[in-house]
Amino acid sequence: MPNNHLEGPIPVEFCQLESLQILDISDNNISGSLPSCFHPLSIKQVHLSKNMLHGQLKRGTFFNCSSLVTLDLSYNCLNGSIPDWVDGLSRLSHLILAHNNLEGEVPVQLCKLNQLQLLDLSNNNLHGLIPPCFDNTTLHESYNNSSSPDEQFEIFVFIEGPQGGVEKKIHEIFEFTTKNIAYIYQGKVLSLLSGLDLSCNKLIDHIPPQIGNLTRIQALNLSHNNLTGSIPSTFSNLKHVESLDLSYNKLNGKIPHQLVELNTLAVFSVAYNNLSGEIPERKAQFATFNERSYEGNTFLCGLPLPICRSPATTPEGSIGNERDDNLIDMDSFFITFTTSYVIVIFGIIIVLYVNSYWRRRWFYFVEMWITSCYYFIVDNLITTRYCH
Repeated sequence: MPNNHLEGPIPVEFCQLESLQILDISDNNISGSLPSCFHPLSIKQVHLSKNMLHGQLKRGTFFNCSSLVTLDLSYNCLNGSIPDWVDGLSRLSHLILAHNNLEGEVPVQLCKLNQLQLLDLSNNNLHGLIPPCFDNTTLHESYNNSSSPDEQFEIFVFIEGPQGGVEKKIHEIFEFTTKNIAYIYQGKVLSLLSGLDLSCNKLIDHIPPQIGNLTRIQALNLSHNNLTGSIPSTFSNLKHVESLDLSYNKLNGKIPHQLVELNTLAVFSVAYNNLSGEIPERKAQFATFNERSYEGNTFLCGLPLPICRSPATTPEGSIGNERDDNLIDMDSFFITFTTSYVIVIFGIIIVLYVNSYWRRRWFYFVEMWITSCYYFIVDNLITTRYCH
């Protein structure tokens, strides 16, 4: 029932649908909070995105839904923290909580979801550290080997009509942003999709080098946070990554030159950080990135930015000449100073000669100055002499 202008809260009667496998009421005007009694044991897909749901994720909601594969609650007004009972959703493959008002830290319980392929927590108010344990999940695999893609992302339902019943295959559909574009993914292709999006939060500290172990990941977005430290050289292990966005953080150090080995990389951005040094060699995919990928880093250099000037590559004679240029030529300094002084004096004389008013004022000023000096000497030196 997506995109049907439905309004009001989710009916509590849904809690009685014990055999429900798919719930899709996304892109409506559903309001209120999620019923705490909603936890059908056979549910596999829940799509509630693009509504007006609010409140926290209560413990009773989705409790013990061990068959749940996809949970999409994006583009709502949910608040509170991501619950620690999330690790009870043992078969969860896609968790989309983007564009809410969630707070707190990214729970380490997410690392216990060993079938997790896609995690999108972007555009929330999450803070703290990035858990280093995501390599425990299947974010580093193309799909879950324990079940076929059909079993996870396609469901057969029996629809009864006037001419009898018919079995229909329903494909899962949802939206995920990669390469800076929101794409719609459907059906079997979901089994090949792996991504991690933690962008637009308030995450701090270093990027765990273990993120580089997600060798099958295709999209990694950590932009718009407060991450510090250097870019892990282990990112060169992301052999299938197509989009890597680390922009708008506080990262420093050099861009690892090993990243040129990422032959599938199509979108790359480290813009607006504190990176320095030379940009990796322009070969393979790095030959396709323009200055926008690096802008906002004052101390980065190398094509497509201005060429680096390194003392190691400067000829010896050039260094000597550069040092000589920094010294002051004293002969030229005295000649310039004397010439300037003479020009100023002659300028004053010419002005006094031409303008009679300023000439009288000048002589008056000289007379007052001489008189003041005279009385200063008389009042101080002569008086002092007689006092002794």
